[in-house]
Amino acid sequence: QVQLVESGGGLVQAGGSLRLSCAASGSTSSSHVMAWFRQAPGKEREFVAAISRSTSARPYADSVKGRFTISRDNAKNMVYLQMSSLRPEDTAVYYCAAGRPIVSAYRDAQMYHYWGQGTQVTVSS
Repeated sequence: QVQLVESGGGLVQAGGSLRLSCAASGSTSSSHVMAWFRQAPGKEREFVAAISRSTSARPYADSVKGRFTISRDNAKNMVYLQMSSLRPEDTAVYYCAAGRPIVSAYRDAQMYHYWGQGTQVTVSS
């Protein structure tokens, strides 16, 4: 079992920055692929970014590439999402997820078995 707790969400103006954190607990949490997904009102959950255990693979959604950075600290069982140049369309509930997908399936939410409760990010124009 892996437990995930997100933090760091909030209200920010367009162009601003936020850093989301995800604290993972469980005996094998550091061996999982970690990812961030988001869900805006009335929309389906969408992939944002993922990071492999070794950090060598870090795919991003096209909509956030160049603005968001995912990282992890395996020693602390933490995953981060640094978000910059935020836009109103980034407004959503952001979820941390853990799983063991193959690289080609990193963007598939069904490949992640553990989810946090989500943290709200609101970007005002």
